[in-house]
Amino acid sequence: MDDEEKAVERSYNRRNTSPYNDSNNINEPTPTRTPPAAPSVEKLFSGKPVLPWKQQLTIRAFVVSLILSILFTFIVMKLNLTTGVIPSLNVSAGLLGFFFVKTWTKFLDKCGLLKHPFTRQENTVIQTCVVASSGIAFSGGFGSYILAMSGRVAKLGHKGFEQDTKNPHLTWMIGFLFVVSFLGLFSVVPLRKIMIIDFKLIYPSGTATAHLINSFHTPKGAVLAKYGFILVDCNCWLGNTRKFAQIRFLFVLYYYRKQVKVLGKFFTFSFLWGFFQWFFTGGDICGFVNFPTFGLKAFAYRFYFDFSATYVGVGMICPYLINISLLLGAILSWGIMWPLIEEKKGQWYDANLTETMHGLQGYQIFIAIAIILGDGLYNFIKVFWRTVSGLYKQFQERDSINNIPSDGHLDSEVSAVESYDDQRRTQYFLKDQIPTWVAVAGYIIIAIVSIITLPHIFDSLKWYHALVMYVVAPMLAFCNAYGCGLTDWSLASTYGKLAIFVIGAWAGASHGGIIAGLAACGVMMNIVSTASDLSQDFKTGYMTLASPRSMFVSQIVGTAMGCVISPCVFWLFYKAFPDLGEPTSQYIAPYASIYRSMAVLGVEGFNSLPKNCLKLCLIFFIAAMAINGIRDFVGSRWSRFIPIPMAMAIPFYIGGYFTIDMCVGSLILFLWQCSNRANADALGPAVASGLICGDGIWTLPSSVLALAGVHPPLCLKVVPRLKT
Repeated sequence: MDDEEKAVERSYNRRNTSPYNDSNNINEPTPTRTPPAAPSVEKLFSGKPVLPWKQQLTIRAFVVSLILSILFTFIVMKLNLTTGVIPSLNVSAGLLGFFFVKTWTKFLDKCGLLKHPFTRQENTVIQTCVVASSGIAFSGGFGSYILAMSGRVAKLGHKGFEQDTKNPHLTWMIGFLFVVSFLGLFSVVPLRKIMIIDFKLIYPSGTATAHLINSFHTPKGAVLAKYGFILVDCNCWLGNTRKFAQIRFLFVLYYYRKQVKVLGKFFTFSFLWGFFQWFFTGGDICGFVNFPTFGLKAFAYRFYFDFSATYVGVGMICPYLINISLLLGAILSWGIMWPLIEEKKGQWYDANLTETMHGLQGYQIFIAIAIILGDGLYNFIKVFWRTVSGLYKQFQERDSINNIPSDGHLDSEVSAVESYDDQRRTQYFLKDQIPTWVAVAGYIIIAIVSIITLPHIFDSLKWYHALVMYVVAPMLAFCNAYGCGLTDWSLASTYGKLAIFVIGAWAGASHGGIIAGLAACGVMMNIVSTASDLSQDFKTGYMTLASPRSMFVSQIVGTAMGCVISPCVFWLFYKAFPDLGEPTSQYIAPYASIYRSMAVLGVEGFNSLPKNCLKLCLIFFIAAMAINGIRDFVGSRWSRFIPIPMAMAIPFYIGGYFTIDMCVGSLILFLWQCSNRANADALGPAVASGLICGDGIWTLPSSVLALAGVHPPLCLKVVPRLKT
């Protein structure tokens, strides 16, 4: 039973145990609670017309999408370049998109200038466009494979490969993204009916987004997502009385207005807090971000609270288990392992090579890689097996349905409701078809252009490398989209890592294998990532009656926006912070070193590892797979007490400072839920979104100030006291 169901149960029990309830009278039978019928969402919207697909694509929708895309790209880019931990921002995008357009349309309505009302289909277009655009900030590899190609990261270690580099530049990054980011969209378009209607895949994120949008646009008004359907259930139990409907509307409207107010308040606070901190960062290791909260010894091992509003907000969004896993990983690595390995300096590695891949940094990076690969391999096998078994089961069920006649009876009211919703949604989903020949022709044309273009961008990536990837990419895109529909787990980075090793080894160390492998990683990641994203959006559009054509067009527009916005935002960071990517930088970009180390490992083999590093890597590789196996074996009841290996791996190289921030965010939310569960569940996402967005948008003026040569006037630093 999830939190929403528990809230409904508590609400029902409170009403039936009230002293004003006559059920305690012995002459009256005690009311028995029966399960409520699932409310029909589409019956709520039956009185609202669904506009044609072209009218769902409005100018105001794309203008708002552009503004939000820039905002969220800055947020994702900052997260990418600091720790690489990126939470789901769909709720924030949906809330802000709804708020902006609803405010604008309300203003026009009061002026008598409103021509078209704001619909849930238009809201879906905004959501799709923003997520597609900001998603390029991740799949574009600005914090991973693209930065890993640069000389900044190459000079950190791996002697002999310093020349195998390609420094980022705005022109080739935009061109690269344009020739690889659209292939995934065309690869899954012919399979949309099979995925959504025939197989009825869940796509949890797409379904959750659809519930959010539907609850915002219920005919009664703007309803908060977390409470809209709870109160619909309560309405079913208590009767559809007019009085209760009015109470419900006032309740959810109060929470919506309060949520928007809280979002604006914490957005302002977070922005001003970032501005205030900037004044004290005028030097090396200065400012609140380097304050030794737990002492100088703990600070040396990267344990401190860095006063980051962003990661406090991220901690409020991420599940408790993620934050605890991060903290355990930080304690295991920086609290236990690295101090012990440091004592072996001069025995296991050269004392002069501590800050290189052949010293302590090598253990930090390659053990983290081992955990990531172990976790990725386990989940790849798990999702692949579920994909194959799911496909087999789907085809078996289709054969059974074709062979066994149905009696035509509906077993319950729930079946009737589902039948009505499914029929209406299927009708609109199949209404605007996207011809298969368009998808096939689009894929072939873009693939040909890409095969010709890529060798001009990356000399070591040959045309036959690209051809082989584009032949197998549709199959991998389908597997990722199908697996994502079952588990909500995208394995885009896993396919990218596989391409690093395969193409890198194929090209060879003497023929630029490192750059070839990293470029291949980018090609594969973009294809499979956009394929799963589009499938999620099709599910969202299916449940909001948004046309598949409008979904496809908005995904293309959003991807095109991202191909321009993301490189420009990264270029701003890259020019404003000359030490970006280095271990001492404010923007350490940990995955850049990890991805380059993978590329070196692919072309050089295990000879690049320091002494005993391979043994430790094997131990942690096996341990990661074993922990995942135990989590699946014990079931959901006990797995919530077992840490997640992928989350534990992140602090191995970065340190524990950001995990402290995230745990503080979890603690705030936990204490809030203990004191007032309803307020915490309703307003917690708004507080977190405000903290993330305010601090994230501050990076824009701070980067502009750095480019303009304006430096902070003060340096706040804590030093040891002088010994007397």
